[in-house]
Amino acid sequence: MGRRAAEGMPDPARRAFLRGRARPEPAPLRPPWAAEDFETACTGCGDCLSACPEAILVRGAGGLPEVDFARGECSFCRACVEACSEPAFAPEADPPWHLEVRIGEDCLARRGVLCQSCGDSCPEAAIRFAPLLGAAPQPAVDAEACSGCGACVSACPAEAVAVLAADPASGYRHPAGTKGVAAEVGDG
Repeated sequence: MGRRAAEGMPDPARRAFLRGRARPEPAPLRPPWAAEDFETACTGCGDCLSACPEAILVRGAGGLPEVDFARGECSFCRACVEACSEPAFAPEADPPWHLEVRIGEDCLARRGVLCQSCGDSCPEAAIRFAPLLGAAPQPAVDAEACSGCGACVSACPAEAVAVLAADPASGYRHPAGTKGVAAEVGDG
């Protein structure tokens, strides 16, 4: 039995099964540098929540911290890591996470409306807009340039941008929600 179950903390997969969902909802996106065993190492004390200067960390349904990019972007300041007294975070030499940006069909530009809010907000200039003759420029994400900071999520007026795990098999498998995200990542 895992530590979370032993301490009476809810198991998201079990909760989804008992609610009758065919597929369990993905677990939430954890803070940058979260170790692969974050769910068992984190005590849910909340020290990282109060340490985050961007206030993008929130207490999730299971009591553990989650990243909410709708509240803003991650500055990779490591305040959450420094505030944690548990071995819940990976060393600084590791990348903060393995994420990618996806732009869904609800994107205003994909619907013919001139909008470049996500690209304008991207500090890495990883979202570019390719001009099209007679149509609104279309977004393309340069995965190599993207840091996964999430600045594009809160900037999107249509809530069509999602930050997802680049490798679903890794410990960073969780989406940071949006609506209408079914589109592929542009190859920039």
